[in-house]
Amino acid sequence: QVQLVQSGGGLAQAGGSLTLSCATSGDRLTINTMGWFRQAPGRQREYVASVSGGGNPSYGGPGKGRFTLSKDDAWTEISLHMNSLRPDDTAIYYCYADVTTVTRESLTHWGQGTQVTVSS
Repeated sequence: QVQLVQSGGGLAQAGGSLTLSCATSGDRLTINTMGWFRQAPGRQREYVASVSGGGNPSYGGPGKGRFTLSKDDAWTEISLHMNSLRPDDTAIYYCYADVTTVTRESLTHWGQGTQVTVSS
């Protein structure tokens, strides 16, 4: 079992920066992949970024070239540094962890979400 607690959301002006964090607890050894999605009113949920234990981060279209995902070796925390923010980046951002259970099932755990608002 893995628990995720997010922090770091808030307000920014267009062109500014914000950093989101997602702290983990529980059985970190079961984590295969962690990452971020976002959801805004009237839009479909969007994939933002993800990373596996031994790999480099991957990025979806919305933040490609502007966002950077970081992690530590023990999965204690991941972060998303967002540069060159635009009003369309306004959304609730969710972190997630894909884990493998004792019975070898794949499950996804979610953070509580944090609001990011970008003004023009």
